[in-house]
Amino acid sequence: GGKSSAGRVEIYVNGQWGTVCDDGWDISQATVVCRHLGFQRATAALAYAAFGEGTGPIQSDHTNCIGNETDFLQCQFQSEGFCGHFEDASVVCYNPEKGSEERSIRLAGGNETAGRVEIYLNGEWGTVCDDAWDINDANVVCNQLGFAGALDYRDSAAFGEGTGEIHLDDVGCNGEL
Repeated sequence: GGKSSAGRVEIYVNGQWGTVCDDGWDISQATVVCRHLGFQRATAALAYAAFGEGTGPIQSDHTNCIGNETDFLQCQFQSEGFCGHFEDASVVCYNPEKGSEERSIRLAGGNETAGRVEIYLNGEWGTVCDDAWDINDANVVCNQLGFAGALDYRDSAAFGEGTGEIHLDDVGCNGEL
């Protein structure tokens, strides 16, 4: 229901794919799922079928992970409960060690969660002009970086002026994640 780094959590148990209920779902469980998939950590543990309702059985209810497991099936869970697919759990994973060029977008002048937006285009890093920049544009950037969305946005070189070309101007995203 999502993409390689974000989506509805589904597990294969007893020969059948099914979903995970969001009862008790938190960042610890989501981090274990992300680690299981090869990412460094989770940036969000989402509830209420954030990436759409799944099908098949609900394989896990009231999942309890310590947080250091490497395999989601090492966590404790109840296989029976009172959960509908409208409660399917989802995750957003993040792995900063995957090369920035692979993602073609990065944050500079700040930290891993805030900074100047830079994109890799035609073999070089450049900036994005703040003309018409708004929360919808910031949401798309944050989603591409593996976050659930933007909390806020800044303009006027709030994280310092970049170097190189200005690759984009008058960005107009609709904000859909």
